[in-house]
Amino acid sequence: MHKIFKSILFAGLFLAALPSVGQEQSGVVRRRGADRNAPKQQDGTMVTERMQNFFSGENIAVSDADRQWMRVIYRAIDLDKDKNAPLYFPEEPIDGQENLFRIIMRLVAANTVAAYEYLDGREIFTDQYRVKTRDVLDRFYIPFTEAKGSTEKNPKFTIEESDVPSNEVLSYYVVERWEFDTRNNRLRSVVEAICPVLHRSGDFGGDALKYPMFWVRFADIRPYLAAQTIFVDDDNNLPTSTYDDFFTLNMYDGDIYKTRNLKNRSMAQLYPDPDMLKKAQDSIQDNLDNFEKKLWVPSREEVIAMREARELAADSTGNIAATEKTSNTRAVKRSTKRSSKKVKEHKPKQSSGSSSAVRSVRRRK
Repeated sequence: MHKIFKSILFAGLFLAALPSVGQEQSGVVRRRGADRNAPKQQDGTMVTERMQNFFSGENIAVSDADRQWMRVIYRAIDLDKDKNAPLYFPEEPIDGQENLFRIIMRLVAANTVAAYEYLDGREIFTDQYRVKTRDVLDRFYIPFTEAKGSTEKNPKFTIEESDVPSNEVLSYYVVERWEFDTRNNRLRSVVEAICPVLHRSGDFGGDALKYPMFWVRFADIRPYLAAQTIFVDDDNNLPTSTYDDFFTLNMYDGDIYKTRNLKNRSMAQLYPDPDMLKKAQDSIQDNLDNFEKKLWVPSREEVIAMREARELAADSTGNIAATEKTSNTRAVKRSTKRSSKKVKEHKPKQSSGSSSAVRSVRRRK
């Protein structure tokens, strides 16, 4: 009887302990799941895996079945232009704001974002052409130290704020992909890659030379650019935009220096004359801007508006020509009137005495 009582007591204690064990195990499972879905803080920016997948998915190219037309454009963004100033300023980090190159350099140094070799017109974003961060830092003489947790397979580096040559990065190269999507019948432009360009003078001075550093895929850095607010207007000191907005909305001003072609030649090689080069660049940009307008038959209202615009332009041209003709006619009349005026002739003065002899007549008886 005593043994039966002990068995029942032991069974009761065991059953009472099961819920607490289950709660602990479920808590462990919940914690592990929460850790898996928790945002990862890398380089001071909270970027979740879902956020990375979202931005990467938006940048995926349209499939060939849905794409009827595509053109790849290379642009050079000059940071001396006022429209591109948000990419350069502030030169030093201020109140959590930093320029584009500091963000890219920090991500590359921490091995968070892959950097790819700069090839002249043959950009290949594969592991075969991925550059080593140490080699890049040594090549451009950027001081660095190995970061905590750095390994041989996963090297990480730390660069002091004062050693980042952000004041020497005065331009960027950008690869754009313009494509027509038949799913929504729209033309869209997507930034594929960005390359910071160092401007450095030689040991003996002279003009600064351009040194393209490396390519980074825009899809890789886009989650971090979306988290960095910037000023885009001097009239509004509130940072209402992000670097992601700056590129996706085409808020920058870049000159076309190349288009993808079979001969892999730049615009300067195809058009050595500066005037012809400028004309070709403007022609390419006009074709991109007016591509969608050429796809559709204009409506009746649009036809009437275009006709009125042509008539107005013709009237203004005719008025200008008539005004010029009237002014020319008046000028001719004035010149003719001046030439037709008679010139007074100066007659010689005559003497008061007569030149003939005086006859004397006497009365004859």
